[in-house]
Formats: sequence, structure tokens, C-alpha cells
Amino acid sequence: MAKELTKDDLKLYYSIGEVSELLGINATKIRYWDKEFTHLKPNKNSRGDRRFTKENIKQLRQIDNLLNHRKFTIEGARQEIAAQKKGGSEDKDAVVSRLLRVRRRLEGML
Repeated sequence: MAKELTKDDLKLYYSIGEVSELLGINATKIRYWDKEFTHLKPNKNSRGDRRFTKENIKQLRQIDNLLNHRKFTIEGARQEIAAQKKGGSEDKDAVVSRLLRVRRRLEGML
């Protein structure tokens, strides 16, 4: 049986207040992130109010995760997002190199 669409499912744009409440993030912080993360780009209405799409909300969740949970810096979060768009957060050689260093360190502890 198909799920009935609610009013929110049909909504194309969300105000900054709605996004703030939905994500539990201060509206001031969302405005700051909008300036710092150029890929975000919410639409603006004729008065200049930001209008966020579901994709924008997904991007804000990612930014929140990187900054507040994984403790990235703004610049680090920018780099991580750019790397993810390219297909991976680190290239394979860098990961292998780091793992080999960890392995040597662990073997030295034995």
C-alpha cells in the first residue's frame, strides 16, 4: 500500500526557521554555513529570504555531522565534501600508507 503524501512531502522549499527547527541548529549558524560552504546555495525569494530544498537540508546535515560530530574545521569540512564529490575522501595510496604506519607502530609495541 502506498504511503499517503502529507503536506510536508509536497513542500518544495523550507524557511530558515523551519530548517532550524527540523535540524536543531541555530538559524544564525545556518546563515554562517551558507556563506562558508559555497555548494549549499539555497534559493532566495524576492525579499532575499533563504528558501531551502530537501537537498539543501541534506547538505546541512552533512555539514553539521562533519563540524559538530566528527570535529572537522570549516576548511577540513570543505575539503572532505570536495573529496566526496570526486568519489572518495582519500585516495587509496594515502590510506594504504597510513595503515602501514599504524601497523609498524603496533608491531613496535609487541
